[in-house]
Amino acid sequence: MRHGRTAYNAAMRLQGQVDIDLDEVGQWQAETSAKVLTEIIAPTRILTSDLNRAIATARTIGACYGVEPIIDKRVRERSFGPWEGMTGEEISARWPEEFAAWRGGSEPTTVGIELKRDVAERMCAVILENAAQMADSETLMVVSHGAAISCAIAGLLGQDATSWRGVAGMSNVHWSRLARNTSPGAEPAWRLEQHNVGPSVVYGKKAWENGPADVFVAL
Repeated sequence: MRHGRTAYNAAMRLQGQVDIDLDEVGQWQAETSAKVLTEIIAPTRILTSDLNRAIATARTIGACYGVEPIIDKRVRERSFGPWEGMTGEEISARWPEEFAAWRGGSEPTTVGIELKRDVAERMCAVILENAAQMADSETLMVVSHGAAISCAIAGLLGQDATSWRGVAGMSNVHWSRLARNTSPGAEPAWRLEQHNVGPSVVYGKKAWENGPADVFVAL
């Protein structure tokens, strides 16, 4: 699951590992998705990134199940080094060739930007570590970030996170669902059952991203 909206999301700024809180819309998104999820799944364990926007989202959802999230920095967002906090236009003005390459799916070479394969490695390691401790009937929820989630899904599906662009981006407080392949020796060991699922289907993409004004009156 991806965290709720922040002011940087609203301003289209690259967050990376900047530790920014949910904004008002982000908190509403977390509360709304929590209500929807209680009708669908019952996570027995919740892992969350150590960044505040993910922790707040995880705790809002966990409260509905009586599950206290476990904080693990291995599921934090990809580091984008000096690009963090900047808009696409600002990055393009200073690093035009690298930005164009990144938008095309290549790895930028700017110092401080984490490689996608390294993100996939740390994400998959902690997910598999926790999944190995759980029965097939249990559900592990991981509250993380857009780029990190895409890398993790690619890794779990046995794809090269560096070059594979088959996973679309995640909306705020939407989720993807993966399950173990139960056949002995099946490859890949995991399969993707759902991707980027959430309440925007009901509210509409624009209303979900911006938050309906009447909701804040009730809150």
